[in-house]
Amino acid sequence: MFDSFSRVKVEPGQSKVTNSNLITLRNFIEEGNSRLDIVNVLAATASCLVSDAVSGMICESPELISPGGNCYTNSKISACLRDGEIILRYISYALLAGDSSILETRCLNGLKETYVALGVPTSSIIRAVALMKSSASTIIENRISESKLSAYSKISAQSAMETGKYFDKVINAIS
Repeated sequence: MFDSFSRVKVEPGQSKVTNSNLITLRNFIEEGNSRLDIVNVLAATASCLVSDAVSGMICESPELISPGGNCYTNSKISACLRDGEIILRYISYALLAGDSSILETRCLNGLKETYVALGVPTSSIIRAVALMKSSASTIIENRISESKLSAYSKISAQSAMETGKYFDKVINAIS
């Protein structure tokens, strides 16, 4: 995983840091507080976000908790909750780094194939992630509306949009 600082240092063929790289780094630092704030909000609400998403998925597809369903036993529901928390954690890592590579390589690489091999309907996972995205967006928007600094709100809004894109990456990878 590379963050913005690492990418500047390892770009091939560069012998020194350019002015445009410095601007990129300055912007990344300015966004840092917003990123940390959103990651802290996601971490503080992770259990609620995930459990609400899994509950919503089950409410929309009650056959999942019927005998033979993918959420029929406690261990299967626990696995759903665990997977949801892992996905949310990697989305948080990507947001904090400002780079989706950790999400792609450590979480999404082979995820769909694993679910297919286990016989888990990908439509259920996609729905749970979409519900998490919706809830997380609402929580983040509420946090932004509490902010009194317009510049901070603008940066937070950009970070919130970026967070939504990471949820979309998960949904696209499983689709």
